[in-house]
Amino acid sequence: MKKIEAIIKPFKLDELKEGLGELGITGMTISEVKGFGRQKGHTEIYRGAEYVVDFIPKIKVETVVSSDMVDIVIEKIISSVQTGSIGDGKIFVTPIDKVSRIRTGELDNDAI
Repeated sequence: MKKIEAIIKPFKLDELKEGLGELGITGMTISEVKGFGRQKGHTEIYRGAEYVVDFIPKIKVETVVSSDMVDIVIEKIISSVQTGSIGDGKIFVTPIDKVSRIRTGELDNDAI
């Protein structure tokens, strides 16, 4: 099993949710996060004063899938959220050793 974390632009969330749904992925966790990468923020003027916005609003989508689904899910994420402009986001994949569904006690693949 693998945990896939995708940091995406907020307006792409609905497209990603639909795309993952097409693959049969119904469970995911969504968090509003802030950060920056190569775009390094920007400056804005508010009430005549200029200030630097270091952190850009993003959405973090987390889901756990079986190891054989990882490449398919990554391709679907990219095709759903890619705009071709800077700040499209990143995808991280990490191994998951154990999963347990609290309500039923199911373990591992049965729990996802």
